[in-house]
Amino acid sequence: MLDFRTKEKIIAYLFILPSFTVFSLFMFWPLLRTIYLSFFSWNMIKPTKTFVGFDNYAALFKDPLTYKVMGNTLAYILILLIVNCVAPYILSFILSAVIKRGKEFYKSVIFLPSVISLVVGSILYLWILNPISGPLAIIAKMLGITLPIWSKTEGLVIVVLSIITSWKIFGYNFIVILAGVSGVSSEVIEAAKLDHVPLHRIFLDIVLPMSSATGIYVFVMTIVQGLQYVFTPIKVITQGGPDNGSSNAIYNAYQEAFVLYRTGTASAFAIVTMGLFVLLLILEFKFVERGVYYEN
Repeated sequence: MLDFRTKEKIIAYLFILPSFTVFSLFMFWPLLRTIYLSFFSWNMIKPTKTFVGFDNYAALFKDPLTYKVMGNTLAYILILLIVNCVAPYILSFILSAVIKRGKEFYKSVIFLPSVISLVVGSILYLWILNPISGPLAIIAKMLGITLPIWSKTEGLVIVVLSIITSWKIFGYNFIVILAGVSGVSSEVIEAAKLDHVPLHRIFLDIVLPMSSATGIYVFVMTIVQGLQYVFTPIKVITQGGPDNGSSNAIYNAYQEAFVLYRTGTASAFAIVTMGLFVLLLILEFKFVERGVYYEN
């Protein structure tokens, strides 16, 4: 007969089994399959695959496009972090500690775009930012300003696509950070105000450190979800152009696999991208996580 503790363990494993099975089916198996395909040359049509070893990885690091796409990815990450991590933090502090009336209205207005489809948002921004007939172009003409064709301008296209993506994810990040900022002891903030501590010092020295657990969560999620979300406006508006100037690591892997049918190259690129993100995550846990404040 099994003892009570052994029965409890078996029951616990049985409860975990369904979710673990689903997780394995949709996470572990695709990962192993991607690693496997990265060592082959295959176009998803031929019945046979040609084993090429590490040739796909070697070709990847020799291709100038790889470095351009990775540079674009870094640019996306920096812009997304500024708009969707730094800006919501400042806005949350203002709404929590400075503004006294209409908080619910501001929260609703800021969060509203999060429930709108990003495809709809991309098309809407494409119309608004149309450099010839869009509302912004009409206003600019009245002021004697000519808008550049942003979708055909390298550098500028990344900024605009990041703003479109931020329009979608800003509200969620704002609500999460606002919850963290609102959790900071009001007594501490009021005591600092009585000591005539400037608001920017209260934010940097009190609010930011004491809500750092929420901040680090939003920091990581902004990078991961931001690069996933930005795929949609790239696909809808630019298709990676001009001259791959708006492509990023996620979109390039899709392009290689499902447009050019170079499955091996796409798989190798996906594995390299995942490796870079794992490395960033390890560095984050090693150096950043130490300074995170967890209450109690």
